[in-house]
Amino acid sequence: MRASSDLEILSALERKVLWLASWTIHNANHLRPSSDGLKVGGHQASSASLATIMTALYFHTLRPQDRVAVKPHASPIFHAIQYLLGAQTREKLEAFRAYKGAQSYPSRTKDTDDVDFSTGSVGLGVAQTLFASLAQDYVRAHGLGPQGRPEGRMIALVGDAELDEGNVFEALLEGWKHDVRNTWWIVDYNRQSLDAVVREGLYERFVGIFEAMGWQVVVLKYGSLQQAAFREQGGARLKAWIDTCPNGEYSALTFQGGAAWRKRLLDDLGDQGDVTALIERRSDAELSALMTNLGGHDLPTVMEAFDAIDHDRPVCFLCYTVKGFGLPLAGHKDNHAGLMTPAQVETLRAAMNVRPGHEWEPFEGLALPQATLRDFLAKVPFRREGTRRLSDPALPVPALVTPPNPSLSTQAGFGLILQEMARGDSALAGRIVTTSPDVTVSTNLGPWVNRRGLFAQRELIDVFKRERIPSTFNWEFSPKGQHLELGIAEMNLFLMLSALGLSHSLFGARLIPIGTLYDPFICRGLDALNYACYQDARFIVVATPSGITLAPEGGAHQSISTPLIGMAQDGLASFEPAFVDELAVLMGFAFDYVQREGAGPDEDHNWLRDATGGSVYFRLSTRPLAQPQRTLTDTQKRHMVDGAYWLREPGPNAEVVIAVQGAVTPEAIEAVGLIAEDRRDVGLLAVTSADRLNAGWTAAARAREHGVLNAQSHVERLLAPLPRHCGLVTVIDGHPATLGWLGSVHGHRVRALGVEHFGQTGTLQDLYRHHGIDTAAMVAAAQAVAPGRPMRHLRALG
Repeated sequence: MRASSDLEILSALERKVLWLASWTIHNANHLRPSSDGLKVGGHQASSASLATIMTALYFHTLRPQDRVAVKPHASPIFHAIQYLLGAQTREKLEAFRAYKGAQSYPSRTKDTDDVDFSTGSVGLGVAQTLFASLAQDYVRAHGLGPQGRPEGRMIALVGDAELDEGNVFEALLEGWKHDVRNTWWIVDYNRQSLDAVVREGLYERFVGIFEAMGWQVVVLKYGSLQQAAFREQGGARLKAWIDTCPNGEYSALTFQGGAAWRKRLLDDLGDQGDVTALIERRSDAELSALMTNLGGHDLPTVMEAFDAIDHDRPVCFLCYTVKGFGLPLAGHKDNHAGLMTPAQVETLRAAMNVRPGHEWEPFEGLALPQATLRDFLAKVPFRREGTRRLSDPALPVPALVTPPNPSLSTQAGFGLILQEMARGDSALAGRIVTTSPDVTVSTNLGPWVNRRGLFAQRELIDVFKRERIPSTFNWEFSPKGQHLELGIAEMNLFLMLSALGLSHSLFGARLIPIGTLYDPFICRGLDALNYACYQDARFIVVATPSGITLAPEGGAHQSISTPLIGMAQDGLASFEPAFVDELAVLMGFAFDYVQREGAGPDEDHNWLRDATGGSVYFRLSTRPLAQPQRTLTDTQKRHMVDGAYWLREPGPNAEVVIAVQGAVTPEAIEAVGLIAEDRRDVGLLAVTSADRLNAGWTAAARAREHGVLNAQSHVERLLAPLPRHCGLVTVIDGHPATLGWLGSVHGHRVRALGVEHFGQTGTLQDLYRHHGIDTAAMVAAAQAVAPGRPMRHLRALG
């Protein structure tokens, strides 16, 4: 297969990786001082089961263009490998799971070693590799990225229990639809989950599912020792026994060791001549080594399987392993959260020939010369090009045209703005890629798709067009299309956005991904959305329609909590414009914001970390509103981006101010007009982003606490002129807590209006009145926060 010296070196590195990973966890739990008494953890057993596979991958198989999502619990193995390759420091390993140390689970944004995909929420890193492969196909089909750079394989190291996650199978189906290529999933089939041993016969189900989706399945069940033993007299009977042994029995015998293996095998197969002789020829240690020599722990078997793949079809390697392989807790069903005792670590130290005080030395205890090992590591293909993070310059953002329509919804305005971009030939428009979970038309992406086409590996003709059947939409697929049509699973949408939003780093080609979905169904993909933001993927998500303003739909289709999600989600700037000219300003900002990669300080005018950029969420509405006929000033545009501006600026003796976000703005305008007949200097604050207002406010407060006494946020400046007796009424078609905090900025009384309960069907007037966000409710709220003078309109409105 290869020079024996290479295998000898790899075997030595395998031992070293296992030791370093185990010692890193032991150090964190037993040797590092703890001030809070909390268990640190680290998953020694789950790490150990992948030591062989990851040794083969990183030191032999991987190329610079390949990308890997490491099983979350194999993080210590990953960090140990990076340490040997010079991409991780001893200080970070010693601080594993401590402040700014090596992370519990591999992280693109928190770790300093070369993490391709963050993992942690099980199943998401697995599916991410599939969508990254689709993103790579998109980049290559459009002729983007560095010239001559070969295609990479997107590889996931998968815990078998991760295959319980439904999003994995949703992704498999989507991959089948889009002819996914260059994807490897390597399943660590140790037949244990967090709390138990997996069900019998599961492996056959996995094989059937993957093959039905067009994947090649490679089963690595037997290692070299077992394969050799099967060729001995009686070996066929031993193989049959192994194949029929229940998972729980195999795990228990692995933990008990050689003597237990001997007794059980002789009880079941003894007095059969050849089989008994096969067993008796081996010592207890040799018998234990034979019975635990599964395919996933045998370097020659693993490397041969990886080397044998000479095509770009997706491949699932089902690798039989032992959880905790090489450690004293191997096979025990309690080993998931278990840790080796100090005495067990000392036994492992002796087996590894590691001297006390030399635990962190890269080549301690290895028989091979250090020069030989260093020379081998310096030539590892994976590290041949140094850092594997690529980049692509930011694209200029053209001026966006506001549609001239006198009455328009923000959802329709979004579609028209994109349609106008599709007509042009800007560099930015050429890099936009849209995607949607089966709601392309109903989220107003249709005009964009008509002009830019749908993406597919091969051309597909629109049958309706061919048959001359009239249709509003032109659904032609080609490798040059700029829209990826997905199935209805929202998890897949956010994973696709995550992959496309990392294209500049993974593949050296900057894309501007825009994903659309129904606002209430953001909640169905929240785990994947959070995961995408945690990776610092850059994308724009447009959620529409929203709120109870989706009046006839009723029930759970009327989103309530999504504004709070937009405020709480790190890495995501959330906007909810009322008018289309606001949307045009904010989309222009978003196209620039998603491309920013600086590490500058907070902006002094709004105390937001705008230099670092991030992703953007637009919460839009289907409600047509009369559009204001105005020419926006630069100050108004800046205020819209910062989160709010005055639609009606309050006077010096203001008694009431209404702060409104989104679709209920017409009711707020009417309410202000009525209130102003009885109250002085009434103001109307148009909030475009409660998220950015709140973030700037809390950041400025932190700055003042750290000595920057003149720090003042945008919302503090907006509300500062209001007299202390002025009352605030906040209103949104969403949870009232979204804006209810505004009273705390300068200590004004506040009445927060919004939606707290599931909706029902009806007209806008019915539902606004039912939930207390109509004009009458605003007028009544104004009386509550600024009592005194009777408001004659209350009776008529009520």
